[in-house]
Amino acid sequence: MKDLMGMMNKVKDMQQRMQRLQEELAALEVTGSAGGGLVSVTLTGKGDMKGVKIDPSLLKPEDAEIVEDLIVAANADAKAKVEASLQEKMAEVTGGLPLPPGMKLF
Repeated sequence: MKDLMGMMNKVKDMQQRMQRLQEELAALEVTGSAGGGLVSVTLTGKGDMKGVKIDPSLLKPEDAEIVEDLIVAANADAKAKVEASLQEKMAEVTGGLPLPPGMKLF
C-alpha cells in the first residue's frame, strides 16, 4: 500500500509539472528565419503562426515565388524550434522517462 501512495504522489507531482509546462507553452514564442534573415516567422509554443516579417528588398513582383518559398522555410524553422523546446521541457517534466512512440500529451 505504501508503494501505491508513493506512486499516487508521483502522478500528482507530474500533473502539476504538466500544468506548468502547458502554461509555459502558451507564453512561448519562437522565431524561425530563412534566406539569411530576410524572412522570419514567429510561432507560439503550440505551433500557431503569430507573425511574418519580410525584408523590403524582397518585395518585388518578380520575386514573389522566392518570398513564398522563404516564408514556408521560415515557418518550418520556427516549428522545428518549437518541437525542440517542447521535447526539452517534456524531458524535465517526465524526469527523462521516455514516452511510448506516438504518445502526445498536448
